[in-house]
Amino acid sequence: MKNLNLMIGVLMVSTSILIAQPAPVHNLQFPTLAKVWDEGIPLGNGMVGALVWQKEDRLRLSLDRADIWDIRPMNGLHREEFKYKWVEQQVVTRDYKPVQQYFDEPYDREAAPSKIPAGALEFDTKSLGVSESVHLDLSSAICTVKWSSGAMLKTFVHAKNPVGWFRFENVPNNFTPELVPPVYQNAEGLGKAGNSVEGNDLRRLGYEQGSVVKDKNTITYAQEGYGGFRYEITVTWKRVHSSVLEGVWSISSHYPDKPSAARVEDQVIAAQKRGYAQDLQSHQVWWKSFWGKSSIRIPNPQLEKQWFLEQYKFGSAARRGAPPISLQAVWTADNGRIPPWKGDYHHDLNTQLSYWPSYSGNHLEEALGYLDHLDENRVNYKRYTQLFFEKPGIAVPGVTTLEGTEMGGWIQYSLSPTVSAWLAQHYYLQWRYSMDSKLLKERAYPWVKEVCVFLENVTVKNAEGIRQLPISSSPEINDNKLEAWFLKNTNYDLALMKNAFSIASKMAKAVGNETEADHWESILMEFGALAVTGDHALMVSPDLPYKQSHRHFSHVMAIHPLGLIKWEDGEAAQKTIRNSIDLLDQMGPDWWVGYSYSWLANLKARAKDGKGAEKALTTFAGAFCLPNSFHANGDQTKSGLSKFTYRPFTLEGNFAFAAGMQEMLIQSHAGFIEIMPAIPDDWQNVSFQTLRTEGAFLVSADRKDGKLTKVEVIAEKGGEIDIKLPFNAYKVSDGSGIKVSRSTQGWVRLTGKPGSRIALQLKEL
Repeated sequence: MKNLNLMIGVLMVSTSILIAQPAPVHNLQFPTLAKVWDEGIPLGNGMVGALVWQKEDRLRLSLDRADIWDIRPMNGLHREEFKYKWVEQQVVTRDYKPVQQYFDEPYDREAAPSKIPAGALEFDTKSLGVSESVHLDLSSAICTVKWSSGAMLKTFVHAKNPVGWFRFENVPNNFTPELVPPVYQNAEGLGKAGNSVEGNDLRRLGYEQGSVVKDKNTITYAQEGYGGFRYEITVTWKRVHSSVLEGVWSISSHYPDKPSAARVEDQVIAAQKRGYAQDLQSHQVWWKSFWGKSSIRIPNPQLEKQWFLEQYKFGSAARRGAPPISLQAVWTADNGRIPPWKGDYHHDLNTQLSYWPSYSGNHLEEALGYLDHLDENRVNYKRYTQLFFEKPGIAVPGVTTLEGTEMGGWIQYSLSPTVSAWLAQHYYLQWRYSMDSKLLKERAYPWVKEVCVFLENVTVKNAEGIRQLPISSSPEINDNKLEAWFLKNTNYDLALMKNAFSIASKMAKAVGNETEADHWESILMEFGALAVTGDHALMVSPDLPYKQSHRHFSHVMAIHPLGLIKWEDGEAAQKTIRNSIDLLDQMGPDWWVGYSYSWLANLKARAKDGKGAEKALTTFAGAFCLPNSFHANGDQTKSGLSKFTYRPFTLEGNFAFAAGMQEMLIQSHAGFIEIMPAIPDDWQNVSFQTLRTEGAFLVSADRKDGKLTKVEVIAEKGGEIDIKLPFNAYKVSDGSGIKVSRSTQGWVRLTGKPGSRIALQLKEL
């Protein structure tokens, strides 16, 4: 491992490969502080986070912690009828109103369960003048604010420890923070219940207002929540100079049925002992390592900056030891309301898209936090599977709490039987990109196996002997109507089930269980073909073509992300891919949201359409993001790019953007590596560093003046890989331990030991 790290280090400083760290042009820079919370400067470490903005005449740091949740059971959800079989009967008899009343309506009606905000720090900045500069340095994850008086703030959330630091210079002696709790009690102005987008008023949670205790240089806020849950915030500060104020804050959460968490006082005391300078140094070391994992340089400045911003947010939101990325991660709404869609875990798209960039982006460690969460909640998922489906194996609710408990909502999707099949793909990808045999044997295959046990038992054979679900759906086609259920497999459900059995067979073979591999393969053969139109475009279901604009491209899952239909499979597959994407374009973006454009870019990259992918990503970055880069769902330009013009902030569109950019630069899903498979012709100079492929290969490449001049490959785990050659002729310019075992027209096969590397260079003829 030491030698491998050395080799990677050598690769990173290679003169032919770009420097990994973000450049100053990638930073966020504003003349003044944002005036609303969702445009604030985001800071975070996966567990705690902050938004830096200005509320009226006060600097505000909105504080959050990922596991601060009201996890009470959804009121009215678990009735006697809470059974998949009962829902099926209601669909068949076309008596669907009771299903909506029992299972769907509580989600909008009830304030909880929900993610909730922690609180805020405020500083009266009237004496500092007006803010003149607000700067987020991506390379160090430090926010700097300057005022006209000469005052300056540097603030960061530590990369590993659950603390945040602030340091003010040139501020008066009476300049101190105030800790502002959320308002949980105050009947004045409490109106009707909100909806899932705007969020219910926090006061509807019914908490008694927590206590704020002030000492000389310390403030602590303690809040009791539902069922004995409580959380605390402590901020403490000191004068290190007559005009310099330095402080640290932390948040702790405590659940009565979980092991005791570290006390907030202990976290703050430990930080004080380490000191601002030491924490700043270790914080910067972590971020330097993070940025060293991968990097890109492209000739489109807008897209390049957006990619670095997405990587920064991923590094701020994803961490092992913390909950996975929810809808808003560590940046819960600071507006007195519950966050959009309760800030929960939506597994019908949102969590999955949030982790798309982690694989080729070479951030597998952060991605493991997602699988950790799923494994930790396995018992709860099995309870739900038995309760609702009355079947063995694992199903996962499509909308869940922090603990994986079902929350209801539109149950075609929130209680869909194929949710766990989509999650299974992430176990597969984590294995394929890491080639971690222990993970495969102990975690990935056992999960996928239980998913397939469930799918085998929940499906039935129709009169033609084809295996199908009793009732099927496709997010979020026909919304929450009876017509959202189909009596034949939708392409969404079918693609997920076929993929689950396919990867189960591959994984079983890899662990040496041929019997189980053969069984999964035999079940796979019992499913029918995907539904296509006469023009070979993918349909929603055999009875419903894609005939109107819709935000969720659920019917084309087989193309991306599942890769069941690959461009590389030949003319027939290419026709299906091309016509399906063309149909999306023809139906238009009336009812798309930001993530639709990000997903479209991934699809077009798989179709080798670089110009189309660039256009989709440009639209996303230019029209569906707030100034701080947060994905706002609706068209913020109101220029007809979508009829949705609202601005609920969620993160999946951001991270799907990064994945789309990476799909343009490298692909390996077809069993070989293809370098820059989908870049526009006018991108003459392109470089990327240590992007990761299936098989655990790290690849770097340079394109200069329209020619790919160099490719470097590290075989992290060793093995064999084919590369589609980007050169007419090449030479091996450098290498250690990798052999070119086969070289034919347009292809090269590399075979190497763990940690071996090779550099292939354009050979001028």
